[in-house]
This record gives sequence, C-alpha cells and structure tokens, in this order.
Amino acid sequence: MSAHAPSDDSFHGHAHFATPPPGVTVRHDWTLPEVRALYALPLLELIHKAQSVHRAVFQDNKVQLCSLLSIKTGGCPEDCGYCPQAARHHTGVKAEKLMPVEAVLSSAAQARAAGATRFCMGAAWREVKDGPQFDSVLEMVKGVKALGMEACATLGMLSESQAARLREAGLSAYNHNLDTSAEHYGDIISTRTYDDRLRTLERVRKAGISVCSGGIIGLGESVEDRCGLLLTLANQEVHPESVPINALVAVKGTPLENQKPVESVEMVRTIATARLLMPLSMVRLSAGRKQMNEEAQLLCMLAGANSIFFGDKLLTTGNPEYAQDMALLEKAGIRPMEPDMSR
Repeated sequence: MSAHAPSDDSFHGHAHFATPPPGVTVRHDWTLPEVRALYALPLLELIHKAQSVHRAVFQDNKVQLCSLLSIKTGGCPEDCGYCPQAARHHTGVKAEKLMPVEAVLSSAAQARAAGATRFCMGAAWREVKDGPQFDSVLEMVKGVKALGMEACATLGMLSESQAARLREAGLSAYNHNLDTSAEHYGDIISTRTYDDRLRTLERVRKAGISVCSGGIIGLGESVEDRCGLLLTLANQEVHPESVPINALVAVKGTPLENQKPVESVEMVRTIATARLLMPLSMVRLSAGRKQMNEEAQLLCMLAGANSIFFGDKLLTTGNPEYAQDMALLEKAGIRPMEPDMSR
C-alpha cells in the first residue's frame, strides 16, 4: 500500500488521509483577496478545480448520511435573526423540555437502520448548564456511540470541563457554526459575540473532539462576508473536520423572514470554495436542500459536498424525504457510507 492509499479503517467520516495526498496543499494562511478570487472564478472552472481536489482526497465516491434530531426545542434566549427557536420570535415553535434519553436513542436507532452513520443532537440552549439535563445528554452520547454511529451535538457554548466530559462520554464531533463573517455577525446576532463562538471551538478542539463548524448563506451578507466566513474557518490552526454549508430557510416570524431564497449557483460556489480551502474536511450540504432540485444537489456534490443531512426535518424546518434522497443517490450512482462499528 502506498503512503497515501487509504486503508479500510482510516476513513471515519473525515478525510482518507492524515496528510494531504500528492498535489493537494493544505494552507492556513489564506488572504481575503485569494478567497474572493476563487469564489469569482467562472463556475465550471471553479467546479473543476474543486472536483479535482475532492477526487484526490475522497476516492470512494461515497456520501455520508447524517441525521439531526432536536432533543430540546424552542425557548432559546438568543436573538439569532434566522432562528425559529428564539423565544422572542413569534414563529409558532413551542418551547419543549429535553427529550428522554430512551426516546432519543430510539430515534438514533431508526436513523441508523435507514443508513445514517452520524447522529447529531441539537438543543436550543445558549450555553450548557451543568446538572441533570447535561448528564442526560452525556447518556445520549454514550448510547449513540453504542449503536456504532458518530455522535455529534450542538448545545450552545461550552466550558472546558463540559467539553472534556463530552469527550469522555465518546462525543465524536461538536457543531458550533460561525454563521457568517465577523463583520456581518452583529447584524444577525447580538446576544453572543463572534469571539464567544471561536472560544467554544477552541475548547472543543482542546478536548480532542472533532470540530463541525460552517455557516449560513442568504443572511443578507455580501460576497465579501461569505468569503470572510470561509477565510476564518480555513485559517484556523486545524481546519474543522466538518464544514456544514447551510442556505437560509426563511421562517415567518423571524427578522429574516423576507430574505430572498439563495440561488443554487451561490450554494455551489460556496461549497466549491470551501472544498478548495479545506481539502481534507467533510463539506456538508445542510439546511436549504429542500429548496433545491435534484440537479442542483448533484452539482453541489460535484463541487465537493460529500455529506447530507437526511430525514424529514432539520431541527424545526423541512428536509427532503428519505425515499427521495435514496432514489437520488441511486440514480447518480453515489453510495452512502456504511456504519463503522469501531467508532
């Protein structure tokens, strides 16, 4: 086996390679003009560049299926302008208690049976509070891992000790999106700073948990903001192992309810640029997929997306049906990743 050939057990939802294969360079010193120049390339040239890198790193033409469950819905004290779960927004989302551990693990088992290899649990909290609820989340993480799935959580801000406890429970990845550029962030959220988000990512990384961090396009940001978000992610000391790219799902009752839908081409450009900036990362085609036709979704995969969230709901917004997803992948000859019982 060559130094760069993937082994059977070297791919766990992230890159095949601990170091980049020949011809692929991993950088952490990108400049904004460089990122803007990539984003502005003629679309077919951009896709070709991104696909070339993608094929060099991810050689098995597989897509990871991820399932996301809202384990604690609504009542969040934050004011994120896009989020229907904020208590101050009148969206019809009712605050609910944390789900019982058994119910969450039942959902995880169903997701695994349907083909998911990663199960993400989302709680509408500003930050994690120590106590019985956090202890329940730790039990959920242990249970998901026992099913042979990657366990991911998004619970808001974390302390160092909480990150360490999640790691001890077996958490594979922690999702904490930057959402947009530092410059545009204050127009979207005022209850948590950009530095708060970066500090949480540092604590996750320090605890030895994989980082899942991306953003949302369609928040009224400029192209420079969009590139600034990707620049911040790509210039971290270690790239996020997972980079979800979301398109805003405008929900009535939120401050961003009247935003125009994101054009599919902009999703493709953002995904392709992310693939070029962070070649070893999983790039996840996330929220907003329901608004895209099959051809647009496949174009995103061609541009470097190799993970999708599936199921009928992403937290509180719709998502393509499972049968549709399976039919699309089958038509395209794209195989889902198999569960890895070693994780």
